Amino acid sequence: MSQEQKNRTPAKKQEGSTTESIVTQWNRERPDLDASPMAVCGDIWRAGIRLNQAVIENASQYGLDFAGMDVLLTLRRQGKGETLTPKDLAKDMMLSTAAMTNRLDRLEKRGLIVRNSDPQDRRSLKVSLTDEGFEMADELVTTHTAREAELIKKLSKEEQKLLQKLLSKVG
Repeated sequence: MSQEQKNRTPAKKQEGSTTESIVTQWNRERPDLDASPMAVCGDIWRAGIRLNQAVIENASQYGLDFAGMDVLLTLRRQGKGETLTPKDLAKDMMLSTAAMTNRLDRLEKRGLIVRNSDPQDRRSLKVSLTDEGFEMADELVTTHTAREAELIKKLSKEEQKLLQKLLSKVG
């Protein structure tokens, strides 16, 4: 063990460390690196986890997982009685068509969506919400937006707009 290692105060193991403390530890251990991006990315990551947990918790009240909720809300925002093909749904939700088939199967079994032949192209299907699916999606979007509003209530409207603008630059 080097003299430097003997003289150094041992780092304390921290559970749920703040991103600032993580950066401080890295700056101590690796002063040759700029660890500051870890703070920004870590805070975004942790906020995303909290947001994701809240959204999943809300969807579960309706017996849905995130995937099912996503399909219902995507169909609902098209308007009452409107349809999408599975391919268009998958494209809108950035999924493969195979992943979409699984989601649609589960929702159809619950009576929340129907798949009908496209009158213009008998090889194609059109997906729409049933009345029950429409009502659930309407209630779900209300509780979903209320939950999200609760999570960001400490931010002013100006801060929310700024955060949205800044996050759109990430990646």
